[in-house]
Amino acid sequence: MIRVAPAGWSYPDWDGPVYPRAKPKGFHPLRLLGRYLDGVEVNSSFYALPRVDIVSRWLELTSPWPEFRFVAKLYQGFTHRPLDEGRWSEEAEQFLAALEPLRRRSKLAAILVQFPVTFQHGPEEVRRLGRLRSLLGDVPLVLEVRHHTWYETPVYDVLRGLGYSLAHIDLPSAWNHPPPRHPATGPIGYLRLHGRNEEQWFRPGAGRDDRYNYLYPPREVGELARKAASIASETDETWVVTNNHFAGQAVANAIEIEFMLNGKEPVSAWPEIVAAFPHLGPLTRVEGGGLFD
Repeated sequence: MIRVAPAGWSYPDWDGPVYPRAKPKGFHPLRLLGRYLDGVEVNSSFYALPRVDIVSRWLELTSPWPEFRFVAKLYQGFTHRPLDEGRWSEEAEQFLAALEPLRRRSKLAAILVQFPVTFQHGPEEVRRLGRLRSLLGDVPLVLEVRHHTWYETPVYDVLRGLGYSLAHIDLPSAWNHPPPRHPATGPIGYLRLHGRNEEQWFRPGAGRDDRYNYLYPPREVGELARKAASIASETDETWVVTNNHFAGQAVANAIEIEFMLNGKEPVSAWPEIVAAFPHLGPLTRVEGGGLFD
C-alpha cells in the first residue's frame, strides 16, 4: 500500500489555497485532510513534546476515516542536541505516553527520526541511533539522514540490524546529499519530498518558507510517482510525504501523485485547493458538501 500525505497541517499560508478563509462552524484542518488524504506527518511533535489530550483530539477528529494514519516526527531534543542519557529517558517516556492513543488504535504508522546534514556516519552516531531504538520500544522507526556517508552497503546492514527504515529524500542536489535511490533497510518505504528550490535552499539567511517554496511540475510528479511504486515493490507499506509546504503546494502535489498512483483516475478533492491550483481540475472530482456538519 502507498499512502500520500503532507508534512504538517498548521500553516497560516494554507488559509485560502487549502482551507477556507472564512472558517465554517466546526472546522478543523484534520477533518478536511482526513476525508481526502491517506494520512499526515506530524511536525509539531518535532518542536515540542506532544500532549496526550491533543493527540486524543487528533484521533477523535479523524475517527470517521478508519484508514487514516499518522507518522510523528521525533522531538528535536533527540536529534539536534547533545546526547543526554537521563534527560532522554524521561523525554522518551513522555513522547511515547502522549502518542499512546494513536498506538492503541493502530493509527501510528511510524516515528520519523530526522537528523540534519551535519549528522555524518560514525561510531558515536551509530551508538546514538541504537540508544534511540532502545528508548522508543517497538514503534516502527523511519530514519532521515541527509549526508551521503550513511548510504553505503555496510551501513545499510547496520541500519537493518537496528530496525530503521531508511527514508528516500528528494531535495536540491549537492555533493554531500543522499543518492536518489537506495535499497530498503526495513518494512516501511518512505519518500520525503522537500522540493528542488536550489536557489533558496543554499542561500545564506533563507527562511523556511523560502527553502520549501516549490511546486513540482507534472514531469517531476510522474517521476516521483514511478519512484514511489518502485520503493513500494520492496516494502510492506510506503509513504510519500510532501514537505514543500509553502502556500499549500504540498497538498496540490499530494493530490497529483495520488492521481498518478491511482491509474490516472480522478481523485476526490475540495473547492479551495482546486481553485488555488486550477491544473488539478482535470485530475479531480470536487466534493465538499456536509464536511463540517
